[in-house]
Amino acid sequence: MELKPVFTVSELNEYVELTLSHDPFLSQLQVTGEISAFKRHTSGHLYFTLKDETASVRCVMFRPDALRLSFFPKDGMSVRIKGRAGLFGRDGSFQVYAQSMEKTGDGALYQQFLALRAQMEQRGWFDPNIKKPLPFLPRAVGVVTSGTGAAIEDIRNVISRRFPGMPILLYPVSVQGERAAGEIAAAIEKADREQKCDLLIVGRGGGSLEDLWAFNEEQVVEAVYRCHLPVISAVGHEIDFSLTDFAADLRAPTPSAAAELAVPELSTLQDRLKTGAERLRLSLLRGVERKRDRLLLLQHRRGFQLPQQRLEQEQQRLDLNRDALEAAMEKRLQRQGDVLVTLLARLKAANPLGALERGFALVYDNEGAMLSRAADVALGQGITLRFRDGDLDADVTGKDIYEEE
Repeated sequence: MELKPVFTVSELNEYVELTLSHDPFLSQLQVTGEISAFKRHTSGHLYFTLKDETASVRCVMFRPDALRLSFFPKDGMSVRIKGRAGLFGRDGSFQVYAQSMEKTGDGALYQQFLALRAQMEQRGWFDPNIKKPLPFLPRAVGVVTSGTGAAIEDIRNVISRRFPGMPILLYPVSVQGERAAGEIAAAIEKADREQKCDLLIVGRGGGSLEDLWAFNEEQVVEAVYRCHLPVISAVGHEIDFSLTDFAADLRAPTPSAAAELAVPELSTLQDRLKTGAERLRLSLLRGVERKRDRLLLLQHRRGFQLPQQRLEQEQQRLDLNRDALEAAMEKRLQRQGDVLVTLLARLKAANPLGALERGFALVYDNEGAMLSRAADVALGQGITLRFRDGDLDADVTGKDIYEEE
């Protein structure tokens, strides 16, 4: 009876790696395909996938070989690599160790990207003359992205740091896959129709050209182009570009950068208000001093040495000038005060918690999400009511839905 060896996992991977290294076809091979999921590690090593119409293989090119390249590889590029096939022992994954690479052209997906860009540009969807300016201080910021991805968390963190209390309205969608384009376009149209926010961020985190492809689809780009709300595109990382970037009113290199562009810093606005008030006070003081100096100068002129009648006339003119000065100063103070009151009112109105001081309450579900419609609450569901001085937990025992006009 023939005895067959029993391998440990490490021994099995080592045996397969040794077998591959001694195969004459696999130890010195050439492979052609299209680059996908390209990543340059901080170590200088290159990691990517090489694919064709029906299959893909993981590849790695180490830093010494990568430094000899005469071009910068990217997703969608067709290349021919030379190297060897091997097994990564830690997880038993088959991969190709590329030792050289030459460019053979742009991949089919990238060619499709260029063709779509040309068509949309010809339609005028990328016209820089129709770009809308961003609002200085939006009532709320809408976000079209995945509800579970890192992008929404980055946006929330940045906005809450820059402008605490700024409302963020999430329109959750799939950001890749067959349904993604339809969901993204529908969410943009919904946000534009509802007009609950003054600004819309559309995007997701980084990925390969295939991962980001939903943001190149015609229905998504057209939705961005036709949106009446200003749109910031935040698709991928800084080196990633999508057709949505060209149609949006502003492109941000990352979702976090989009949040930086969406809202100002509250502390900066407060400092500007204080600076403006101080400048106004100093300006008024200098105006009063100039008028006082002029009065002193008039007192020493020859006119004050004339008979009583002339003196009385000058005293009357002085009273008129004083009244006019006081009226002008009061009017100017009133105008500047109105400006300060308006700015303070806008800041106060932007704070959603300010409504609690007026007898209103905020309603949250058990997950901590804010509720704004009775239709979103089920009978028997537990809710939390936030008042000015504390929270109450309650259960819904009845509901009456008003017909929206």
